[in-house]
Amino acid sequence: MKVETKIYYPSMAAVEEAARKLQDVAEVTPLTVSKRYSKEFESNIIFKREDLQQVRSYKVRGAYNKMASLSPTQIENGIVCASAGNHAQGVALSCKLLKIKGTIFMPAPTPKQKIEQVNMFGEEYTEVVLVGDTFDDANAAAMEECERLNKTFIHPFNDEKVIEGQATMALEIIDQAQHPIHYVFVPVGGGGLSAGLSSVFKELSPNTKIIGVEPKGAPSMSTSIQNKRNTELNKIENFVDGASVKRVGDLNFAICQQNLDAMITVDEGKVCEIMLDLYNKDAIIVEPAGALSIAALEQYADEIKGKNVICIVSGSNNDITRTAEIKERALLYANLKHYFIIKFPQRAGSLREFVVDILGPNDDITYFEYTKKTNRDNGAAVVGLELKSANDLEPLITKMKLHNFYGDYLNDKPDLFQFLV
Repeated sequence: MKVETKIYYPSMAAVEEAARKLQDVAEVTPLTVSKRYSKEFESNIIFKREDLQQVRSYKVRGAYNKMASLSPTQIENGIVCASAGNHAQGVALSCKLLKIKGTIFMPAPTPKQKIEQVNMFGEEYTEVVLVGDTFDDANAAAMEECERLNKTFIHPFNDEKVIEGQATMALEIIDQAQHPIHYVFVPVGGGGLSAGLSSVFKELSPNTKIIGVEPKGAPSMSTSIQNKRNTELNKIENFVDGASVKRVGDLNFAICQQNLDAMITVDEGKVCEIMLDLYNKDAIIVEPAGALSIAALEQYADEIKGKNVICIVSGSNNDITRTAEIKERALLYANLKHYFIIKFPQRAGSLREFVVDILGPNDDITYFEYTKKTNRDNGAAVVGLELKSANDLEPLITKMKLHNFYGDYLNDKPDLFQFLV
């Protein structure tokens, strides 16, 4: 006889208790109407600004609630976590506020800025240990320390108290909203936020549609829901690092499978477009995961017309050194950045001919690498071009071929393209 496993759902009493614990810790972040996106989508688009938390993400909610529930023995032994980003900062601040000693394992390549942030929030209560090249390496080292020294591991998402802490955001949204909420778009990584938030909405606002949003390169929850079992992906793209995991939490999957009205993915290039858009037009800085919910609106443009829509802006811990990559990905997604192998005739004036006769007046050369001539007639160069309009691509290729400059198009050749981008 098959025994059905009972699914854990955070109770309203537990979420309300978490909210009381967090009262003087987590900010009650504002709901702000985006007039620009509201106009674009003919709806009422509202941002839940978790990027304005002290640690610049919602992660402190779950971390603090978990750590505030520890027993005296667990507090004495100390805690351990593994993270390369927002969870580490939430844990560090919680260590300082609760006066709990913590060891935070981070991959060795973690940017210095993130390490400094963790040290700033944790002060004398936290120690950062850099180990391995990946999150998996850091996580393995953290688990080994837990077993060796009997410390408590603070999981970033697959934990009841963490889920209950993240769920407090939903209480705030429902309390703050001035009109019925028709849609909530929530970023999904390991699933802690989506599990907690969806549980509260199903209880207090059951007609609200909850849409989970993942990056295209890490569709862990989407795949698991489609397969009807928690499924570990073989590989993922880590660009949206705050929402890219190979396997979501078992607790989280069970809840999200029941509660989410839909799971969708968005292209990382679209995420980059939104990040630049928010920065240039609204002076809002977000990390890639923080832009996921807004990047999803385009896919629901028809459904959300005339509706009240909440987008969870989950965090703003963006590394400024990634700006060039963000711009590049956005241009590629918009079909405005293109890489070619150009065959230049081995004669004087061929480069000038290419610039004057082939390129349009608004086309810009952004990358140029010339190789030694391979034969007596032609020499090859890898050329990156930024176009003013995506419609200019086909006429450009036609002119290249007509004048015998065309060698190859590299955007659709991933094995070669990875060396350029």
